[in-house]
Amino acid sequence: MKNNTINKKEIEKFSRIAEEWWNPDGKFKPLHKFNPIRISYIKENIINTFKLKMQDKPLKKLKILDIGCGGGLLAEPISRLGADVTGIDASERNIKVAKLHAQKNKLNIKYFSTSPENFKTDTKFDVILNMEIIEHVEDINFFLESCASLLREGGIMFIATINKTLKSYFFAIVGAEYILRWLPIGTHEWEKFVKPKDLIDISKKFNLKLENLDGMKFNFIKDEWSLSSDKSINYIGKFIKN
Repeated sequence: MKNNTINKKEIEKFSRIAEEWWNPDGKFKPLHKFNPIRISYIKENIINTFKLKMQDKPLKKLKILDIGCGGGLLAEPISRLGADVTGIDASERNIKVAKLHAQKNKLNIKYFSTSPENFKTDTKFDVILNMEIIEHVEDINFFLESCASLLREGGIMFIATINKTLKSYFFAIVGAEYILRWLPIGTHEWEKFVKPKDLIDISKKFNLKLENLDGMKFNFIKDEWSLSSDKSINYIGKFIKN
């Protein structure tokens, strides 16, 4: 069994462009466009599952862990919804960028440069965010086992990733990286993409039960992302820990 989920090549890849995280027209432009649908999906599902009140800060008092948090693109808006947010990332440069940006915006987010299996904490989190990270780790089984150990019983884990289909190869790699140049070439490797069935089967081993599985689709005319029944490229799952 591996004792490490860190893929050094992947970490170096993102560390090289860490300064770009908060530039909406930079190398992370696709994530900036992706963020609104991710935030609304996470917020609505948390509110519905935990039966929270709709208010200014509906996620108040919830402990949320953002794994592979990058520069804090998701951690910051979730923090503004009232959650007690912790972000971890294996890239020290990403964490440095995230810390500086949070300080500048007077947000109390705890950031650590580590991976889930090496994260020393007594906290069991209410929610764990695994957004666009599992296609970059070294060992998905060990990664999800490590993540599940940090989640409380009845807690939610969101996992967003890319399906392993011919369509995803052409759209997520050939289209997004080589033709549209949305992402730096080499951002994704098709071999690391994960089919929903495989993700569900692995998650079951660690007491994570699938509640919802939704596709996410980009509308070129509206220039925005939306939820979709089409899971052939991007998809997101909501899992509850038994």
